[in-house]
Amino acid sequence: MSSIRRWLLAGLLVLVPLAITLAVLNWIVGTLDQTLLILPLAWHPDKLLGFHIPGFGVLLTLVIILLMGAIASNFFGKKLGGWGNSLLRRIPIVRSIYSSVKQVSDTLFSENGNAFRKALLVQWPREGVWTIGFLTGVPGGDVVNHLPGDYLSVYVPTTPNPTGGYFVMLKKSDCIELKMSVDQALTYVISMGVVVPARPAGSPLNPPL
Repeated sequence: MSSIRRWLLAGLLVLVPLAITLAVLNWIVGTLDQTLLILPLAWHPDKLLGFHIPGFGVLLTLVIILLMGAIASNFFGKKLGGWGNSLLRRIPIVRSIYSSVKQVSDTLFSENGNAFRKALLVQWPREGVWTIGFLTGVPGGDVVNHLPGDYLSVYVPTTPNPTGGYFVMLKKSDCIELKMSVDQALTYVISMGVVVPARPAGSPLNPPL
């Protein structure tokens, strides 16, 4: 029975990650294939080829993104984009949503953007409990008038889905900079601590920032 149990666990360790990966990829491809609906029915690959091949929506989405990027990068596109941004910022309710999303997307996707600057070790949600956070900047606006001393803006992700989390402002002296890349730290968080980054040689403890 012990051998059967061991084989069962070994099989699950192989099949479960593969099945989840294929399911996620299938969902992504299926969602992107919906972009084909913007084409005239006669242009649909299913109609032209006579059978369905999944993934054409991915190519169409990529073409649309590249086309929009090419347009936005030239002089006319920048002028048109500026006019569109100005218009959206004048519409009540829409402007608050659009402005927030635009700032986040500019930070995440611009060439000069640096959303997660460094991986940090912080005490959260209470003293004595440690987790990984990401340095996003320093407090600004009226906030700095109420925070004496040096503080950092930190994003603390949840696991295994790091897109959800908490934005907190912590004392700089309470944050420990980790000697690992942001990618390594994200992998560590997503894997719930299973995938452990290699320990830096000759540094048993990392000093505070």
